[in-house]
Amino acid sequence: MNVTIIGTGYVGLVTGVCLADLGNHVFCLDLNPAKVALLSSGGMPIYEPGLEQLLKNNIRAGRIEFSTDARAAVQHASVQFIAVGTPSDEDGSADLQHVLAAARSIGQEMRDFKVVVNKSTVPVGTADKVREVLKHELRVRGMSEDFAVVSNPEFLKEGAAVEDFMRPDRIVLGVDDDLRGQDALALMRKLYAPFNRNHERMRVMDVKSAEFTKYAANAMLATRISFMNELANLADEVGADIEMVRQGIGSDPRIGYSFLYAGAGYGGSCFPKDVKALIKTAVEHGKRLQILESVEEVNAVQKNVVIDKVFSRFGADLRGRKFAVWGLAFKPNTDDMREAPSRGLIAALLRAGGAVAAHDPVALDQARAALSDDLVDFDLKNNQLQFVSDEMEALHAVDALIVMTEWKVYRSPDFVALKSLMASAIIFDGRNIYEPSVMKEAGFEYLGIGRNFCS
Repeated sequence: MNVTIIGTGYVGLVTGVCLADLGNHVFCLDLNPAKVALLSSGGMPIYEPGLEQLLKNNIRAGRIEFSTDARAAVQHASVQFIAVGTPSDEDGSADLQHVLAAARSIGQEMRDFKVVVNKSTVPVGTADKVREVLKHELRVRGMSEDFAVVSNPEFLKEGAAVEDFMRPDRIVLGVDDDLRGQDALALMRKLYAPFNRNHERMRVMDVKSAEFTKYAANAMLATRISFMNELANLADEVGADIEMVRQGIGSDPRIGYSFLYAGAGYGGSCFPKDVKALIKTAVEHGKRLQILESVEEVNAVQKNVVIDKVFSRFGADLRGRKFAVWGLAFKPNTDDMREAPSRGLIAALLRAGGAVAAHDPVALDQARAALSDDLVDFDLKNNQLQFVSDEMEALHAVDALIVMTEWKVYRSPDFVALKSLMASAIIFDGRNIYEPSVMKEAGFEYLGIGRNFCS
């Protein structure tokens, strides 16, 4: 099939490359000429395991192309995916300007029946707005209203997006219950047929329910994280081990183990903005989502838990102190710094007079840019913030190591060598990747999240 993807951000690029790898001819539209040139040459603007090689394979096979030509994009395919960004607006609502602009460009160029697929994460009712934009543009041109709008939210985890796309748990499709809606469903079934050979993965529902499903899924996962983080903070006070608690409750099949790891709070491009957007949607309808309001509040507090532990151990004046920070991206296997807990931590360390040597396997360039924005009002002293390419290099003469992202490379270091490099054998483990008893035996002062029972 011919498929058009509007937007080559994280979702659009993964969707386009994976659909091309299934044998489709994919046309990717983006308004940034430099990005289009990079992608056309096989370059990758984001880090996602396996995606770059998949892109190069499909460029060589002639199954994917990138362009700034909106007319060519719309004429290329009957199925038009909108996969543009929906960042949080100032009031917490999702900013739909890019989604509606994409719909407008489709309406201005379409000549025949189109299935317009909302792949972007959007609030309930967005399909109606897209539909109105398309109708307006077609009326202006004197064209008949021959289209269908489908909601097809993505469920991709950064760091495992290719696997998630190729082996989906479910494919949610929201379609209208009319003739053109059924035509759209038939096309979408044809497109997604390769995923349904073993068993049916498609969940077909009305459009608004599909839009709601995406927000509900992310809100549930965020809730589990904040729930465990709040319990972890109490575990520190009462002397319990939150990891033992996780195993104890996770063994209940009604609960399960996933997303019950305590840590320094969630970040990234999805959970923070989607929780905010769902809360805002409720407010617009005269309702309050009190649980989600608490989830957001707990996460904001949790992002300060590690720095609070540092201040409690060293005092609020960190002049003369140096810290190694391992892990900058909000999670492993991505270079995404959006809402990363490391950003607030490093800024707080620096503002308190401390020095930081920071390492991340892939996110150093993105971290430099993000922290430059965070510290635009702050006068950095010489060598107060260093980015190093080797994790052990960051440890020279530091007063403590702070782990903020659970990259595999950090899980089993040479603790003897690590200790010999540090001025003080102190570890703040913001992701609970080490066993407290092992750290104690190795001679480290260990401060985890809800795991200080044997310190």
